[in-house]
Parts: sequence; structure tokens; C-alpha cells
Amino acid sequence: MAGKNWKNYLNKVSGSNRFLALGMLAVACAVFFVFGIYPHLTSVRALLSAPAEEKQFPFVESVIAEPPKPKHVETPTAVRAIYMTSWVAGTPKWRAELVDFIKNSEINSLIIDVKDYTGMVAFDTQSEKIKAEGSEEIRVKDMREFIEELHDADIYAIARITVFQDPHYAKKHLNIAVQKKNGTLWKDRKGLSYLDPGAKEYWDYIIEIARASEAAGFDELNFDYIRFPSDGNMSDIAFPVSGTRAKDKPAVLDEFFAYLDQSLSDLPTPISADVFGMVTTNTDDLNIGQLLEPIAKHFDYVAPMIYPSHYPAAFHGYKNPAAHPYEIVKIAMESGVARLQAPTSTPTKLRPWIQDFDLGADYGVAEIKAQKQAIYDSGLTSWMSWDAANKYTREAYEKE
Repeated sequence: MAGKNWKNYLNKVSGSNRFLALGMLAVACAVFFVFGIYPHLTSVRALLSAPAEEKQFPFVESVIAEPPKPKHVETPTAVRAIYMTSWVAGTPKWRAELVDFIKNSEINSLIIDVKDYTGMVAFDTQSEKIKAEGSEEIRVKDMREFIEELHDADIYAIARITVFQDPHYAKKHLNIAVQKKNGTLWKDRKGLSYLDPGAKEYWDYIIEIARASEAAGFDELNFDYIRFPSDGNMSDIAFPVSGTRAKDKPAVLDEFFAYLDQSLSDLPTPISADVFGMVTTNTDDLNIGQLLEPIAKHFDYVAPMIYPSHYPAAFHGYKNPAAHPYEIVKIAMESGVARLQAPTSTPTKLRPWIQDFDLGADYGVAEIKAQKQAIYDSGLTSWMSWDAANKYTREAYEKE
């Protein structure tokens, strides 16, 4: 419209008046360039020629919108959960059948493997740092959509992240992996390798995975294998990062726990820690670095794996602890409750894992219900049920 107005004006004037009008137009254009365009061109040129670390493009940032923040389900007062492998989560028919089981029972939460014992991450994290490690194995192609489906059913979604047990990362980063004394990779009896728990570089990698999990929609971040290794040739083991500090394993882990807690403090999701079942009854660190009270200080929830089958023979006088699910669980949880009393902590942080698998004894409806009752009789209300095969004893869980 402005161009047409100028053209009409010039058609109406002639001779010296036309030259005067053209001169005025030229001056106006020059003024607009000097004061309107040139400053932006010079600032862009300065930005482009600046060192990489000094480049900032605020005008670009104002245009690009941040991705929408995920919606989360509030943590249930009593979490009652089952565990799901990433492979099952990536199998629509199987996972749908388990979700239907959840919807029609007392269960209100689902723990899904994000990073398991292989070290592989099960979904597209959209993180360049994780992709650069080659650790993504997309087993669940629609993780975000699946979590939305869970949320629509008011199911609380927990991301399980295996930490220091990580064969993939250890093989790629031998310099910070647990080693044999000759400098080669150490492995446990299952052939699995670990990272040195003192390696801050690896801590940052775990935090990257945790953040990607929250961004995908998970409501809680659960950390497993947060310990020094065991179950291998412990006489031929070396920690290239921790070094002599590995003699005080709880201190090394406490630094990691504090770093994890602080680094994730801006997220709206709670964090939880899986620990050995005997952590509630032992006051030593079991030579793996786990002590109940320091761990409870840094995590919103602590999940002792109180599987009766995992307690040693003659524990509290029971020749076969697996055959006494009520007694073993009650001993374990009463001890934990007594140790986490106010003002230093709170027993409600305890959310134990229970056993829904056969080991040491056959586990059916009675054995699973006995474990749950022992937890309730200890003054607690939350539990998480583990079956590596994801074939749960349905009749052991109350119907809605």
C-alpha cells in the first residue's frame, strides 16, 4: 500500500518537484537503513564472529517455544505396585493384559525398566549425550504414549534405572569401570560388569537418563544397584577412580547420593532407592556401601528388597527363611521402622519389595498375602511386588 501511494504521488508531480520527491525518498530510505537495519546487521555479524562460548541469540530463543512439561500423577498415599520389564512394556498385547490386571485390583502403580542390567536404555530419550554412548535400544517405541495411557487410568508410573551395574558403559569406558588388578574389566559371577561408584562422569550420565525419564512422563525415578559390586572374585578387584577411598564405601556412595539428590531437586518427581533387604537389620554396610539412615537422608523413598528367599540360612533362627514369609518380612520391616523414627527421618519412607516368585520355597497366594500382612502389621502401607517373568499370582492381590 505504501509503494502505491508513492507512485501515485510521483505521477502527480513533474520537473524539479519530482527530483525533490525522489531525493526525499532516498533520504528516508537511508535513515531507515542506518537506524533500523544496520544495528541488527552489525550485532548479528558480531555474534557470528564471536567465540563459540560467547554466542547468544536471544531473538532466536524468544521464537522457539519450550517443549510442553509432562503431566504427572500424584504419589499415592499407599503405593502398591508391580514391576514390568522393558520388553513387556514394548509388547502391546502383554502390557495391555497387565494394565487390565492393575485396573481391576488393589494395585495402583507400575514400575517399568528404563535402564536394566544390560545398561541399555529402553526408549528414545531425545538426548544427544545418551545417543552418543550408543546405549539406546528402543524396546518401547511409544513410551510417552504408554505413560499417558497409564495416567488416563490414574496409574502411577515409576522409572527403574539400574545404576552402577552397566556392562555397556563399562566396556566403553574401562578407565572408570571396576577392574581386575591387571587393569582388565572385572565381572561378577553372572558375567556382568560395573562402574566405579566414585566416577562423577558416570553420575552425570545417570542424571541425564533420569531427566529424560521425567520428561517422558514418569512420576517417580527409582534407582537400583546403587552399591559397590559383590558376588564375584573380590580378591582381584580394583577401583580406578575411588582408589583407597573404596575402603570407606558408604562415604563414596554418600557423595553420589547427595549429588543425585541436589542435581534432580528442580524436578517435580520424587526419587527412590532400592537397597538390600538386610540393610534394615544390619548396622554394617554389608561390604557394598549401603547404610539405611544415610540413604534415607537423600531419597524420598527407600525400597529394601526383603525377599525371604534372599536371607541366609539360620537368619533369626530360621533354617529356611523362604519358608517363613510373614516372620522374615515382619522382622525386617519392624527393624527399619524403628531406625527411621523422627526427628532424623520417617518410617513412611520405607516402601519394600516383596517376592512373587518361587525360590527357596513355592510362593502362591498364601505366601504373598503373608508378606503384605507383615508390612501392614509393621505400621506401613506401601509395597512393590517383583516377578522377573511378569507372571503375577493374580489371586494374591485384592480386587477393586
